[in-house]
Amino acid sequence: MRKIALLFPGQGSQKSGMGKNWFDQFAVAKQTFEEADEAIGFKLSELCFSGPAAELKMTEIAQPAILATSMAAYRVFQQEYGLAPTYLAGHSLGEFTALAASGSIRFADAIQLVNKRGIFMQQAVEQGAGTMAAVGGIEPSIIATWCTELSDETNSVVISNFNAPDQIVVSGHKSAVDALGKLAEREGARFTPLNVSAPFHSPIMRPAAALLALELDKYQYEEPKIPVISNVTARPYDNKDQIIPLLTEQMTGAVQWIDTMNYLKLQGITDVIELGPQAVLKKLAVKNAPQLKAYSLDLDEDAKQLQSDLVALAPAAPRAFVPRCLGIAVCLKNDNFNEAEYRSGVVAPYKELQDLAQQIEQSGEAPKQSQLVTAAGLLKQIMMTKRTPTAEQNRRWKQLMNDTGAQEWLVPWLSAQSDELEMEHSI
Repeated sequence: MRKIALLFPGQGSQKSGMGKNWFDQFAVAKQTFEEADEAIGFKLSELCFSGPAAELKMTEIAQPAILATSMAAYRVFQQEYGLAPTYLAGHSLGEFTALAASGSIRFADAIQLVNKRGIFMQQAVEQGAGTMAAVGGIEPSIIATWCTELSDETNSVVISNFNAPDQIVVSGHKSAVDALGKLAEREGARFTPLNVSAPFHSPIMRPAAALLALELDKYQYEEPKIPVISNVTARPYDNKDQIIPLLTEQMTGAVQWIDTMNYLKLQGITDVIELGPQAVLKKLAVKNAPQLKAYSLDLDEDAKQLQSDLVALAPAAPRAFVPRCLGIAVCLKNDNFNEAEYRSGVVAPYKELQDLAQQIEQSGEAPKQSQLVTAAGLLKQIMMTKRTPTAEQNRRWKQLMNDTGAQEWLVPWLSAQSDELEMEHSI
């Protein structure tokens, strides 16, 4: 079975017109932009769709704009493709998007947070005092040595992004970055100054990191329903308690994107799909892991290719799963004699299960992953309404997975329900 990771871009991917195609075609995207407008208190959507480009490049605008566009893409992806990802990963700002997509941060909260993040980052240094540049064609270890040699207590340059083996980004005081550029050119390496407003992911961002930590502390967080890879550790978050410290550390630390892609490869990921404006992370995926199939939903040709590749991405799912859910729903003992609750929590979902089974049968195709998730959710509702004891629920779920082989299609859903249902991790 093919395994999918979803990738969310960071600042620099913004463009005038971003998200307009999804806004025009899908109600769920339109709703996403409307939620973003309400959360931030002005028409962020109009800036996404029409610019002007100069305003859209402002850090405090670009960050919520990209996050809103990426979340719109994520919701369209969920609705139209029905593929459950194994991991989520975002580049810098995109890590906030990944956490929002995983359910750890409310979408409206994420919009407000990255708006403040952008303000803090811009205020951390005087305009023009810091900068960033991409360096390629030379070993990262040599670049790291240059950074050490050129830095002191008042003037510094550091590696801020390990994007790909041939694309390292440095960040710091302009004079130190310029000096590194001269060393790079002398050694025949590529050196490309970046059009950014501040030296992100460097120690110069410490004041911004301190302010962000205070801001992050004002919000509530949930456990990720889908594993999210941290930029700092290149490993999944262990729990929600890591959100504040890791997002704070990310402000001054390097984005470990090479290690992130290597981790995804080691976990058996076969396909990565970038959700957001442009295709920066798709290109980096090709550089880091050419064996992976990479898509960007923002590219029409990729969106079409993804539709045609759905058979490979979601192979014949267990046909017996939905009928077995129906069978379990019927034979469960009922201990809830509230007629209204029984009608809404047993009769109605059972009818939905019947309709779903009929729909799958009439299509002549294997059930989609999204249909298996729907069926599992309906069975869970019936179990809870009938007040089925937890021990029996555990036994039923485990037997259902073993008998139908549906577990690998339902790993994210099962993980999200495990605490509530006290299901065993071995399910």
